[in-house]
Amino acid sequence: MAPTKLVLAVIDAMKPAMLERAVAEGRAPALALLMERGHHVDECVAAFPSVTPVCAASIATGTTPDRHLIPSMNWYHRGEERYVEYGTSFRASQAFGFKRSLTDTIYNMNAEHLSPATPTVFETLDDAGVRTAGTTYLMYRGRHRHEPATETALTRIAATVFRQSVCGPREFFYADIFASRRTGCRSQLGLPGIRDQHSGCVGAYLVEHDLFDFLLLSLPDNDTHSHRHGPDGQVTSLAAADRQLERVMHAAGGPDAFLEDHAVIVCSDHSQSQVEDEIDLFAAFEDFTVLPPGGAGRTGTPEIALCPSSRSAQVYVLDRDARPALIPRVERTLLAHDGVDLVMSMTDHPDGEVAVRSTGGELRFAPRGDLVDRRGDSWSMEGDASVLALETDGGRVDSRRYPDALGRVWAALRCRTAGEVLASAKPGYEFLDWGRAHHIGGGSHGSLHAVDSLGSLLWCGTGPESAAARDQWALRDIVPMVLEHFGAAA
Repeated sequence: MAPTKLVLAVIDAMKPAMLERAVAEGRAPALALLMERGHHVDECVAAFPSVTPVCAASIATGTTPDRHLIPSMNWYHRGEERYVEYGTSFRASQAFGFKRSLTDTIYNMNAEHLSPATPTVFETLDDAGVRTAGTTYLMYRGRHRHEPATETALTRIAATVFRQSVCGPREFFYADIFASRRTGCRSQLGLPGIRDQHSGCVGAYLVEHDLFDFLLLSLPDNDTHSHRHGPDGQVTSLAAADRQLERVMHAAGGPDAFLEDHAVIVCSDHSQSQVEDEIDLFAAFEDFTVLPPGGAGRTGTPEIALCPSSRSAQVYVLDRDARPALIPRVERTLLAHDGVDLVMSMTDHPDGEVAVRSTGGELRFAPRGDLVDRRGDSWSMEGDASVLALETDGGRVDSRRYPDALGRVWAALRCRTAGEVLASAKPGYEFLDWGRAHHIGGGSHGSLHAVDSLGSLLWCGTGPESAAARDQWALRDIVPMVLEHFGAAA
């Protein structure tokens, strides 16, 4: 009989090569055991932009940005005529106001920004009577209401700011701000370096007291470590994440006992690549009237909103009537910078069409054509296929440099909350954020390029009997695996 319980562990920014190195060096025994007994995919494709909120939404909903509507880390809310900042950096949050940024991240991302028409894995499983649980994760929307925690002096202080209740999984633990029961576990309000330990502590408690059927175990500290030390420094942080997986397993009596009645899925949300130089959008667009963080001021009517998000960026054209003139100008301005790899926008084709441009040429494409990609989707193309390094053979189309390029770009631009123009950085470059922060000397992510986009996916005790069950795996395949495990309808 297959195990009835399931743990989905998300290790933020886990790079497949670093996972393999950590296992080879004996630094990740829990992950090694799961790989030995299960199946491992080292090319699971992230969403685009490959930043955490977009990818987390795809993991939690099994959909792409055109359906879940989370477009980036920093974006412009057309309905409210303001920027949304989910915490690209401390200084970026400071530029927009910490309270505003935290409110958007903790409350609005789930309650308002994430599409209400797209259920999360928690909501679907809650509706099916499955006992759900989750540790601190950006996407938590479920059917159970939770009030802010007031267990400690620190949480009582936080509750003076975070007063609203939220709907999450049945057992819900979010950075000490929300805790469905007393566990004795502390995260110091989500302090980096402590978050994995908090998840491991909570996960062990939940296992010991048999409080879940499905647990989303979030292990985010690898991303922070990699931003600082570069992706080649991940072995240390992956070893730390592995210790928390072991901690959860030992709460059931050890790995063997744990795996008797628990299946496990482990995934990256994206990868990371080394950053060596910056792209200063604010200098590049100095001839434009740019909406400032505080809204329109005395500088005249803003033409555009700039939304840099690590190794991706979006530009919103605020005057609809000016789009035909401004969009080409925005694209030329972006491509004039050495660090910009690709710019993307929708054309005025009545049936919908995407244009991707580089300094070398232009490619236009749309769905419903004679070419089939590795995901089984059909496309028509016109122009220079080398812009996306696409190879066509016998009616098949694929790009090793930009995995699932057509599908990911299409979904990103068809997201109604996205900008009119999207940009992807070349390897080694990162866009300065609104706080003028960067990760030069460390790692970052966000681009369409494979260096940011290919993560690990492994499963044990559930899922297909072979990694070859799909020609190309993607984040949106995880929710269907979870639902199939529980026999729950999507």
